[in-house]
Amino acid sequence: MANHDLLKRRLDAVFAGLAPEKRDWERRRERLREEFRRELELEGAAEKGTGMAQVIQFYTAGLGLEKLSSFANHAGYSGVMLGLPGREYHLEFTQHEAGSPCPAPTKDNLLVFYVPDEATIQAAVFRLQNLGYFPVSPENPYWHHKSLTFEDPDGWRVVLFSGTWG
Repeated sequence: MANHDLLKRRLDAVFAGLAPEKRDWERRRERLREEFRRELELEGAAEKGTGMAQVIQFYTAGLGLEKLSSFANHAGYSGVMLGLPGREYHLEFTQHEAGSPCPAPTKDNLLVFYVPDEATIQAAVFRLQNLGYFPVSPENPYWHHKSLTFEDPDGWRVVLFSGTWG
């Protein structure tokens, strides 16, 4: 919570010097505080043992997806949306304030990324390995010589397929 106090003090210092005619700073400050609070809640998820921070790191720092949005305390749920800007789809990861452990599916429930550029795959593999994630053997032999399979922090399998679909 020390990070939260530090951010609050920084925001107060920034907005304290504004001229009186810019009194809408209160709304801006509250909006920024809410954004910082959401960030801290998601970062604090790791301290509570939920693994949300590790999941976010796997998909952003490892696979290269971007954080598109997040929310906090919506009917007890907080979450983050990860994906590629300008696309019609994203991945959404949520957690409930009371916790909701969900067992990983079977080893053949897969999220497959078809990547036509080998250099892009190698860059992702390098980033994942630097984070401590290494390829695992796929359950289905179809994937053995065509791709690399990784397990995310929750045990879900992600396949990086070298080529296009179809």
